[in-house]
Amino acid sequence: MGAAVFFGLAGIAFGPALALVLLTVAAEPLRVIVLVAGAFFWLVSLLLASLIWFISVHLSDREDAKLQYGLLIFGAAVSVLLQEAFRFAYFKLLKKADQGLALISEDGRSPISLRQMAYVSGLSFGIISGVFSVINILVDSIGPGIVGIHGDSPYYFITSAFLTMALVLLHTFWGVIFFDACEKRRYWCLGLVVATHLLTSGLTFLNPWYEASLVPIFIITLCMGLWAFVTAGGSFRNILKCLSCKQEDDSRVMMYSALQVPLED
Repeated sequence: MGAAVFFGLAGIAFGPALALVLLTVAAEPLRVIVLVAGAFFWLVSLLLASLIWFISVHLSDREDAKLQYGLLIFGAAVSVLLQEAFRFAYFKLLKKADQGLALISEDGRSPISLRQMAYVSGLSFGIISGVFSVINILVDSIGPGIVGIHGDSPYYFITSAFLTMALVLLHTFWGVIFFDACEKRRYWCLGLVVATHLLTSGLTFLNPWYEASLVPIFIITLCMGLWAFVTAGGSFRNILKCLSCKQEDDSRVMMYSALQVPLED
């Protein structure tokens, strides 16, 4: 039973991310590199946030429960701000890399576009963030024990898995919106990304009142997904073309050069 719960929760939390990696990233070496490097940047941001929280806890009164809870909220906010700061630093790095790839390519164009790098970097932030947020819960789900036997919520594992799935998707959407906002210097978009990230992190403090946290987070996920879809150039017409699985007829006229190779005698 424990193994079934473990794989079920892992499938919910990382199933969409695994599908995206296999279908859109795994076959392209450059995208894999961007994915791994993005995870490294997120880990560095987590390390710095952990150091700040660790120092603040040790310098404070550990017997004061209200103060410790406030420091936990402070640590979560600092972690969010550091993640977005490192997302910006990663954008700058990928921008330089994009220019370098364009210089060494034969046609003067980078083999991977900035939008593709935005999507992959957001996905990498989401996957590594989801792993660190749910790994301990997955280990505990194997057992032994029964959730809720002491009066706690029996939905702890399942809601944690759905929250992790939403977090992975949100980071992917935030990456697309954030990179586009940096490229076009839309600072209000950057502010909205940071604000929704802070709001999502803050809503998790409402647990175990899961209705108050899970529902708003999924509403934010849906809104960010639609925003990222439009930002990436998507439209309702694209959806219909994708669902119809029809290819447009190539109506272009092929033109040949008037210069002819002289026939050999």
